[in-house]
Amino acid sequence: MTQTKKLSKREVNKAFWIYQLGCEESNSYERLQSLIFCASMIPAIKKLYTDDKEEQKKALKRHLTFFNTEGSIGSSIQGITLAMEEEKANGADISGSAITSIKTGLMGPLAGIGDSVIWSALMPIIISIFIPMAKSGNPLGGLLPLIIYTAITMYISYFLIHRCYTVGRSSIIDLLQNGLIKEVIYGANVLGMMMMGALSASYVTVTTPLKIHVPGGSTIVLQTILDSMLKGLLPLAAVLLIYWYMQKKGPRYGVIIGTIIVISLLGSFCGIL
Repeated sequence: MTQTKKLSKREVNKAFWIYQLGCEESNSYERLQSLIFCASMIPAIKKLYTDDKEEQKKALKRHLTFFNTEGSIGSSIQGITLAMEEEKANGADISGSAITSIKTGLMGPLAGIGDSVIWSALMPIIISIFIPMAKSGNPLGGLLPLIIYTAITMYISYFLIHRCYTVGRSSIIDLLQNGLIKEVIYGANVLGMMMMGALSASYVTVTTPLKIHVPGGSTIVLQTILDSMLKGLLPLAAVLLIYWYMQKKGPRYGVIIGTIIVISLLGSFCGIL
């Protein structure tokens, strides 16, 4: 009787740590995260195909195909892939191309979820909480966001890889097929936009010292007039202009920052800003 091959928690943890510690640093221009993903699968492949070197080679080759997703939520794909490799090693009717297809089909949707939830909602919230502390000169305002963000995302990744390995390929597929995930993404986008709006209103400062002297000795302060029209009109205009530029030209951050510096210098020199 053939003994059933089963991955232990140790192999799953190895896959988790290898991928998480290198998913950004090891990117290849040709295949992006495929190198680190393949490396993370090596302990499991060695155990599952111990007596079949040819299958080991095939497994390594299929995990060297192009792969790219968001690192935290994307750990789900690791869990599903480990489960499918385990099923294949135990004789299930699963081809190598099926495993590759699952990875390819999930990496895009999960990247969208991760970018919406992690980068557009979680990160702005954490940063906004500690900005006042950083502005007051407390070094914890710069350190704690990094620590808290890393702890939360690592926990999410750890939970997802083990959960998806246990449940198997049906886990994320079932989640994507119902409407709940769309509501989560929409809610995360709305929350992220609210946080960015709050940050813009609180920390983007644009004022003008421009004064207009009129006959009779009176002086018109332009900033007072703008404030009477709409409080924070200049910061709002600056944010909307940057947003409009990004919509038209894309996130060209170097150009945006350089333009802001040049306009600020010229405006200060001319006494306008």
